[in-house]
Amino acid sequence: MLAVCLGLGLLAAWGLPFVRVAPNRLLSGTPVFLAQLMGTPAWLAVVVLVAALLFAVLRPQHRTTQGLVTAGMAASLALLWALAAHHATAVARTESPIARTALGAGFWSLMALGWLICLDAVGRLQLRTLPRLAALALATLPLLALLAMGWGQDLSILKEYANRSDVFGAAMLRHLQIVVLAVLPAVLLGLPLAWAMARARRLRQALFPVLNVVQTLPSIALFGLLMAPLAWLAGRYPLLAQAGISGVGLAPAVLALILYSLLPVVRSALAGLEQVPVAVTTSARAMGLGAWQVFWQVELPLALPVLLVGLRTAVVQTVGLAAVTALVGAGGLGAMMFDGLFSAANELVMLGVLPIVLMAVLADALFKALSALFESPTA
Repeated sequence: MLAVCLGLGLLAAWGLPFVRVAPNRLLSGTPVFLAQLMGTPAWLAVVVLVAALLFAVLRPQHRTTQGLVTAGMAASLALLWALAAHHATAVARTESPIARTALGAGFWSLMALGWLICLDAVGRLQLRTLPRLAALALATLPLLALLAMGWGQDLSILKEYANRSDVFGAAMLRHLQIVVLAVLPAVLLGLPLAWAMARARRLRQALFPVLNVVQTLPSIALFGLLMAPLAWLAGRYPLLAQAGISGVGLAPAVLALILYSLLPVVRSALAGLEQVPVAVTTSARAMGLGAWQVFWQVELPLALPVLLVGLRTAVVQTVGLAAVTALVGAGGLGAMMFDGLFSAANELVMLGVLPIVLMAVLADALFKALSALFESPTA
């Protein structure tokens, strides 16, 4: 994998524009390649980095080598941002105040490939789950430090953020609200359904096909199917309309995401319940515990590691799908993303997309850490 990423990185560095300089935010601009921005020290650093990566390709199992690769990639991610930020500042000082320096395909490709190399190197260190996540977090510190120090304020994406800083926080909170309102009811509905399915095979045979069909429906189609009945209910029962339920807005968005989240939650909960030893549940009943007491006090704690896997899938899926709910008026980061699409402002699109990606990555890491804690106290 390291050799492939290295080859693709070299192609991206010399074949794709690193940044684009445009007279305003709507034009694509003139491409500027990485080779045009690099002086002699930068070339020497690239040669050393490529030589180190080639050495790592020859010695993939050496832990010291992989540790150095991880540190090198952490520095490279920060240096790529610093190089783009430096050029954007130079453009802002020499050209029109409304000129924009947008991050190009070469920059994004190199950042993605650098992160993949970092993931591969940390994986080869064979660390436990929590130390591995800590190592990846440390790899992001140089880049986060540059952002905290204000590097890149002249880049187009941060100018878009400055223009929308008053609504950006509210959009993120709205996105998180949609995710919580979708996942929490899915868990509260999915756990009793899984418990019932574990005791009634017919119920399992009847509900799983329905949940599978829901997963195959495109999100836009499901939103459309829910809009008409919700609008009818809001017109028929004014109390529902006063509570905020209508054919557009939060109600169809959350209801659709609940339906999407049910399958991974129910399937993982059922798999976890089925692996609980029969002797354990029999002993609990012999001690006088009722059916629900056995479930909450015995079965659910033992099934929790497997349930967390399905919950992780549901949360990451919901974080992504919540962006599409902007099409039915639910708001959130998706609204910012679609504003950028409709106005042909690519950096505004990225401003909406990148926090969604970051949320998904953080949610995935959080559930990995929780799974490790429940599976092994020493993880």
